[in-house]
Amino acid sequence: MCGAPVQTQTLPAGVDVEKETVITGRVLAADGQPIGGAFVRLLDGGGEFTAEVVASGTGDFRFFAAPGEWTVRALSSSGNGTSTVSPSSAGVHNVDVTVGE
Repeated sequence: MCGAPVQTQTLPAGVDVEKETVITGRVLAADGQPIGGAFVRLLDGGGEFTAEVVASGTGDFRFFAAPGEWTVRALSSSGNGTSTVSPSSAGVHNVDVTVGE
């Protein structure tokens, strides 16, 4: 069983967004429909693998990271997609990833 927490847009109780950097979003098809079950990878500014989660049934994913340059890559049976996000401080930073384009 995967040790990653259940992926939702709602943050777990106790998360202090004044101190933590959260990267969250959804995996979407080209038509905007959510894609569940995609593998979502977080890569650092140098392209190195940092973490991976499985998107929820509604395409949601979440990572706790540090400020900086990040690439979010989604791999699914519908295709693959990549987005970038550059949080400069703590807080919630949203980035959706469209696959299959």
